[in-house]
Amino acid sequence: MRHLILPALAAGVILSAGAAQAADTMRCSHQLPPKHHIAKVIDQWAAEVNKLAGDDLKVEVHGANSLRDAKQNIAAVAKGHIECAFSVNFQWGKTVPEMNVTLKPYSVTDLKVLRKWPGSPAAQFLEDKIMAKGVKNVVWLFTTNMSAYTSKGIALIAPDDFKGVKIRGLNKLVDSGLIALGAAPSAMSGSKVYQALSTGVIDAGLTDISAAYSRKYYEVQDHVTVSPLFSVFFHGYVNPKWYAGLSDKAKAALATAGDTAAQWALDATVESAAKAPEQLAEKGMKVHIHNATEIATMKAVMGPAFDKAFKEAAGADGDKLLKMIDGML
Repeated sequence: MRHLILPALAAGVILSAGAAQAADTMRCSHQLPPKHHIAKVIDQWAAEVNKLAGDDLKVEVHGANSLRDAKQNIAAVAKGHIECAFSVNFQWGKTVPEMNVTLKPYSVTDLKVLRKWPGSPAAQFLEDKIMAKGVKNVVWLFTTNMSAYTSKGIALIAPDDFKGVKIRGLNKLVDSGLIALGAAPSAMSGSKVYQALSTGVIDAGLTDISAAYSRKYYEVQDHVTVSPLFSVFFHGYVNPKWYAGLSDKAKAALATAGDTAAQWALDATVESAAKAPEQLAEKGMKVHIHNATEIATMKAVMGPAFDKAFKEAAGADGDKLLKMIDGML
């Protein structure tokens, strides 16, 4: 009997040691195609986490909607179906309306603000808001402060050009500005836009200037107007209960990699946005860059409509957040 017990105990010790050494797996879902500059930054971030966490954490990145659809990511993480995902901040819609603050037309696009965003009081304010909805933010990746209105046949430059145009929308708050222009927005994730344009479901696209190139809009559109409409962040978040069970080393790796990746994203976004207009022109698109007068005209129409919708949705917290951002200038 003694000989039977001892091997069993030894086996138990071996199994326990093996379990202790097994890395936690963090599956991260996102919607971006592989060539998008932020998709590349997410891959860099994952590699950095893996390097810093060692045997304590293993990040697996699943891009291009391969694990979950973009609209499913937030709920999937909050419910614990997956550990991690990335979303653009406007995908929170009216669930956390304050997350739309950077979408205020022609307002939150100053690089001085965007450089200071990770770790700022404004960012922390929003992190607390989404934590209350069941996800913990771990990284902010600045994606664009330069948008692209794409179209076919005519350019979309002045408010009158948008009248009756079926255009890609983002959510009810952002779309209020497009409706004020006379456009008919239809909200959809970036991965759906190319097909919608190619089949005539919508007439015009709205995306960041880099995505207009990486998602090959030039194959289905022939005009693009480059405009500093708003800023967008892809932000990475995890399930809080799952996060609480991580080792201190793994948590520190996520924090350090998040800070590092935020700077990578800013550098990559600035570089990509600078190249994109010329790249689109080389593919045959007619490129127009909004001048100061055109920007002021667009802002005068879109701004009040967004402000009204944002105030109705976010109330006093929205005003508080805007003041925080003003303090970052």
